[in-house]
Amino acid sequence: MKTIALYATDTMADWEYGYLVAGIAMAREQGDERYQLKVVSDGGFEVTSLGGMHIRPDGDLADLDASNLAALVLPGGGGWAHAHSAVLGLAGRLLDQGVPVGGICGATLGLGRMGLLNNRPHTSNAPEFLTMATEYTGAEHYREERTVVGGTLVTAPGTAPLEFAKALFEILELFPQSIIDAWYGLYTTGEKKYFDQLRGAK
Repeated sequence: MKTIALYATDTMADWEYGYLVAGIAMAREQGDERYQLKVVSDGGFEVTSLGGMHIRPDGDLADLDASNLAALVLPGGGGWAHAHSAVLGLAGRLLDQGVPVGGICGATLGLGRMGLLNNRPHTSNAPEFLTMATEYTGAEHYREERTVVGGTLVTAPGTAPLEFAKALFEILELFPQSIIDAWYGLYTTGEKKYFDQLRGAK
C-alpha cells in the first residue's frame, strides 16, 4: 500500500484539500486499498488551519518513507514565501523520481522558490504572485488555467480545489475516468444525472 502524504501547516487553507481527502476516503470505502492518506507536519506537531481547525497529524514529515510515497500534497497557507524548506526539498526529490507532487495556492510560491517551476508547465494564483520568489524564472511556462499538470507536478490557484483534486485523481488513477468525470460533473453542476452515474458505478 502506497502513501499519499498531505503536508499540514499552521494557517493551511481548509477548502484546498477537502475534495481530495474525501475522494481518497471514498476509494477506500469502495475497497481500493492501493493508497492510504497520511497527514504529516514538520516535527509532527499539531497545527491550526486557517479556519481554526486543530489538526493532529499522523506523524512527522522527517519519518516519511519517501520510497513508498504515491504523492505529496502541499496545501496553501502562510509561510511559503520563506519557510517549509524540508518539505520543498522532498518535493524536488520526488519530482526528479517521477512521483506526483501537488501544490495549490501559496504552496506554488514555495515550489517557485525551489526553482521547481522554472522548466515545467504550471499555474498559480497569478503570474505576479510567483514573482515574489526571486528564484522563479519560469514565466514562459505559466498557464492561465484552473489546474496545470506538468509531468508529475500538479499546480492550481486557491480558487480551484475541485480541479486540483480531479487532476490528482487522474494522475493517481484513483478511479476509472468515467467515475472521475461523473464526480466532477456532479460537483460543478449539481445535475442529478451525474449523481445517478456515480450511484450506478461498479
